[in-house]
Parts: sequence; C-alpha cells; structure tokens
Amino acid sequence: MGNHKEIARNMKNGENSVKLKYVKLGYHYLISNAKYLFLLPVIIALGHLSLEDIVQLFQHFDLGLVSGTLVCTALTVCLITLYFSWRPRDVYLVDFACFKPKPALMCSRETFMRQTVQASAFSDDLIGFQQKIIERSGYGQKTYVPQAALEDLPMATMGKAREEVEMVVFGAIDELLAKTKVNLKDIGILVVNCSLFNPTPSLSAMVVNRYKLRGNILSYSLGGMGCSAGIISVDLAKRLLQDQRNSYALVVSTESMTLNWYGGTNKSMLITNCLFRLGAAAVLLTNKSSERRRSKYQLMHTLRTHKGADDKSYRCVMQQEDNNGEVGVKLSKDLLTVAGDAIKTNITMLGPLVLPVSEQILFLANLVGRKVLRMKIKQYVPDFKLAFEHICIHAGGRAVLDEIEKNLNLTKWHVEPSRMTLYRFGNTSSSSLWYELAYTEAKGRVQRGDRVWQMAFGSGFKCNSAVWKAIRSVNPAKEKNPWTDEIDEFPITVPDVQPVLAN
Repeated sequence: MGNHKEIARNMKNGENSVKLKYVKLGYHYLISNAKYLFLLPVIIALGHLSLEDIVQLFQHFDLGLVSGTLVCTALTVCLITLYFSWRPRDVYLVDFACFKPKPALMCSRETFMRQTVQASAFSDDLIGFQQKIIERSGYGQKTYVPQAALEDLPMATMGKAREEVEMVVFGAIDELLAKTKVNLKDIGILVVNCSLFNPTPSLSAMVVNRYKLRGNILSYSLGGMGCSAGIISVDLAKRLLQDQRNSYALVVSTESMTLNWYGGTNKSMLITNCLFRLGAAAVLLTNKSSERRRSKYQLMHTLRTHKGADDKSYRCVMQQEDNNGEVGVKLSKDLLTVAGDAIKTNITMLGPLVLPVSEQILFLANLVGRKVLRMKIKQYVPDFKLAFEHICIHAGGRAVLDEIEKNLNLTKWHVEPSRMTLYRFGNTSSSSLWYELAYTEAKGRVQRGDRVWQMAFGSGFKCNSAVWKAIRSVNPAKEKNPWTDEIDEFPITVPDVQPVLAN
C-alpha cells in the first residue's frame, strides 16, 4: 500500500515538473518575442487606417505638432525595428583557402600511366584507352594524387584514405584559420562534403575532434552528392546562418581518391581513374555585420536545380559494381546531354535574379514568339556577361567547358580560370570552384562591386549556382593562395592532345 502511495506521489511530482517546464518555456517564449506581440496590434490597426483616419485621430486627441512628430517617429522606429528583425540576414564570405599538396605528390601524365600499368592487370586495349583519355584531358604535368596512388604496389586501405582526407582537409582549414584569426569557439556551424568517402565517425566529427570545436556546434557531413556539393554546402550554411545570430560557419569541400580506384574492365568506369585529382577548400562564412568590412564577398543568391526525377539523369553518374563485382563510378554516354539540360534549367531560373531588364525583355519576347506565336526562331541565350564580371565553372572536364563556353557565348577570358584550374590541379571535384576563384584573385582581377558566378554540376543529376558580390578589391600582393608563386606562368595554351612520352 505504501508503495502505491509513493508511486502516486512521484507521478504527481512528475506531472508538476512537466507543467513547470512548459510554464518556463512559455515564459521564455513570451519575453523573447515581446516586441512582436506589442507591435502586432499596432500593425493590425495601422493596416486598417487610411491617411484621413490618421489625421482625424490626431485631431481627436488634440495632438500638437511636437507630440504628433514624436508619435510618428516612435511608429517609424517600431516599423524599422520590425523590418530588420524579420528580414533575412546578410551572409558574408570572410575568406577561403585551397590546399596545395607537396611537390612529392605531383603526378605527371607519364607517372599516371606508369602507376596505371602497375596497379592492375589491365589489357593493352584498356591501357591504351586510359592513355587516350589522359592525353586529351587538358591536364598538365603537375596535378596531385594521394601517396597511396604513387606507391610501387598501390594498396588502398581505410587507414590510408583517412590519412589522405586529414592531410587535405586539415591543410585547408589550417591555412584558413591563419588568414582569418577567427576564434574556434565562435564557429557555430560546420558543413563538410565528400561524395565517395563517408567513414564512421563522420568527416565533420573528424574536424570537431581535431580543432576541439564547441559541443553545441551544428555539424553536418554531406555524402554522395557529387561535384556540385560545394555549393550545396554553402546553401545549407546560409540557411543555418539565417537562424543563428552573430555566428560563423565553416564549410569544407573535398573528395577522396584512395579507396575509389577502379581496377576492372568497364571503360565507362575507368574514365574516373583518369579525371579526379587531390584537392580541398575551406570557406568561412558569417552573418555578423561587424565582419562586413574585412570580408571579401557577400552572398547574393544560391540556386539549386535537381533533375533526379528523370531516370536518365539519375543514372548518368552512378557508383556500382561491374559484371565481375568490381566497384567503380560509371559515367553514362548521356552525360553531356544530361549536364546540358540541367545547366539550361538552372540558368533559366537564375536569369530573372541577375540579368538586366533589357536582357530579360529580349528573352521573354523570344519565349513568347517560340511558344505562343509558334514562330520558327532560334532560342535566345541571354548574355550573362552583362550580369557577371567573373565566372567560375566547375572544372569537370574539357568537353563540358567547351560546350558551356560555346552555348553561353562566353569569352576565353571568362573561361580562363576554369581551364587553368583543370590544367594545373585537374578535377578536384567540389573544391574546384574555389581554386578558380583563387586564380581570379591571384590575377588581381577582383575589384570592389564585381559580381562572381560559381556554377557546378554533378551526380543526381544536379546543377547549382552561387552568386557573390565583392565587398572590397582583392590585392594579390597581400594574398596567399595556391597560385601565388606561379601565377605569372598563366594563362598558357593547352594543346588538344598532349602525348604521353615513352619512358
């Protein structure tokens, strides 16, 4: 009997504690939102008043000029306060850093072919196929690969993959922290993206552990999202910064090569062996208005396009097993068509946000003529050069860059950062956009007010864009990035075919 009473008493105490908990929550919510609750009746009342009603109200209360001015001023202040409380917070890019590996990890075309022959028992036909790919890739002699790929008998292990990611990720973050001097405890958001290597604990946990980031950090690891995941990470960080006041977001983009070497016989899966190279980038974003002055860019727009509902788009880049059970990433023959469709959809949505009115009118008139009036006229391609001073296109491959340059009527100058990044660093996946922006900065081209368009595409199939506005001019003499020591060597002319020299 005594036990039943004790249980009843405990249950009653538990109910009281739960009630108290909700009372406290209600109290905190009420106090935190008091300004909105007080302003709400005023806004509702003002919304139903005409100018004549307001004049009559002043006459009714016999308000003098001074009193009326004070009331109007108070209302104005209230409305301005409400506006700034509800409007989206501006997001700034304080700085970014790209990892530059040591010279010992350089991989010339000849080194790549030597390691390819040693890595697996490829037939002469498959070796010749990969050699043709690398000769036409647009890659130079100084791209980088992980240490595991340069060993006499390459052997991929989980431990070596971790070492690779730790090297590039920590290297990029260390350089970023040296540039920004940000207090690690002030970083409230962390987003790390890596498509093909997703260990446990996660890559974001790896960063938290290394830098001892605070316990309540909002951390995310994005996997399987392809080469466009860098912009997805920026978009996610932007959305999180809208809800977290006076905070910093650390965004890290990379890809892992060690565990993703394909040793099978499927040619469409061998292509990725030839294309991907070592790289990583770290970006520091903030919504703190006090950081605007020293920040480089303001984030104006992010726009994401996903074509995964279409089966052909979904399957055009897919990690899978071949007929012999070897795992690799298969690239479909429809890749260029799918990429072109995704890019077209993305820029159609982006156009109204960035293009001048004159271009929008021409585009609309052309659309009406083709779709409504059934006129046989060529589709009008807006001139995006009028919207942006600098364009960074994901360095995914030479053929894709050729098509985008042609279809958007871009100049060689606009595509130069992408082509030179492809030549010097290869396809570093989601981090390539930052190597391209670093190239533009190293050339001294970024001036205050300039607009930058970053566009990336990847598996899914996705095409994503980010638009930035330069807050200040970037002085290359005061910058340190992977191009600093060699920028005077670029641009260079890249031949259509660069033969692999016989040993």
